[in-house]
Amino acid sequence: MTGSILKRGACAIVGVAESDLGEVGAGLSAIDLMAQATHRALQDCGLSLRDVDGVFATTSQSRMPTLALCEYLGVKPRYHDGTNIGGGSFMSMVAHAQAAIQSGLCEVALIAYGSTQRSVGRANVAAPDANPYESPYRPIYTASSYALATARHMHQYGTTREHLAHIAVAARQWALLNPSAWEKQPLTIDEVLGARMVSSPLTVRDCCLVTDGGGALIMTSAERAANLASRPAYVLGVGEDLSHYSISSMPDLTVTGAARSGAAAYTMSGLTSRDIDVVEVYDAFTITTLLFLEDLGFCPKGEGGRFVADGAIAPGGALPVNTNGGGLSYCHPGMYGVFVLIEAVRQIRGEAGRRQVRSCETAIVHGNGGTLSSQSTVILGSAATVS
Repeated sequence: MTGSILKRGACAIVGVAESDLGEVGAGLSAIDLMAQATHRALQDCGLSLRDVDGVFATTSQSRMPTLALCEYLGVKPRYHDGTNIGGGSFMSMVAHAQAAIQSGLCEVALIAYGSTQRSVGRANVAAPDANPYESPYRPIYTASSYALATARHMHQYGTTREHLAHIAVAARQWALLNPSAWEKQPLTIDEVLGARMVSSPLTVRDCCLVTDGGGALIMTSAERAANLASRPAYVLGVGEDLSHYSISSMPDLTVTGAARSGAAAYTMSGLTSRDIDVVEVYDAFTITTLLFLEDLGFCPKGEGGRFVADGAIAPGGALPVNTNGGGLSYCHPGMYGVFVLIEAVRQIRGEAGRRQVRSCETAIVHGNGGTLSSQSTVILGSAATVS
């Protein structure tokens, strides 16, 4: 999906909500959590299930999640989409939903996700495909793939484990401002460095949480959004990129497809990184935050480690990044991307409470799937950015 066929500001996200989060999956399915988040998101914007005529859903716990969710909710959509390219699927779905709305294929689109990953156990949710070039080495999926990229960045640019620890600590500091966050205790650099090693050089504190949870977004046209109960977050730009499936086929372990998806989103929006007020990126591991800050233009390639040092992306720092606490400290139920979008919308609305970024008019939201495989970028803005 290229931004060139979409119109800047033509659609908006008008409803957002999470399901219950944490360890909440006992006796529930992923579809239960999707539905819970859906009802809350509809209430958020003053719409009902009768208004929904486009359904976009995915989860690793159902073979046909869109069908399952439609049956559960009693919705018969005019348009549907079950895109699954990993954790960034939801940013891609924003682009796909905008295309459908602009084309008249639907008027109100629901984007939903759910997972009971913590309750049922990671092994029962998603297993890696066999790969003759990787499987003989018995990697830890997906940590070893991200550890490979981390080690290469360290070798090539002098990035240190301390640099990465600053990312984990910043995420925890934001999480402490978020009542919904899983982690409730402060975290220090030394605690990150001294934590249990998972796949060298990544410790458990460099890795995302494992939680249950679901999330939902409601999208519609800008015209309809103007008359709803909530403040819209307008879609200013989108971009997508697929670069590989297996980490052993990644062209350059230090450059992700975010460089291309971000460029497409900036072009459509007419903005640059200098115009962005808040950055919400998929942080399955500390290295992903660093790579995406580089590839989305917030610092030069290779400078990410030095850029994040000394609290630069923490509360009170120069650049607000992952203001809900991220996948590292807020929640991470498998495919985290929907929650990054939810936080960006709340920041633009001014609804983020103690973690609210002052005068937030624009947000860049970036999703990642697989082993740095799929990248999707969305730029959102307030009404002031489209007037």
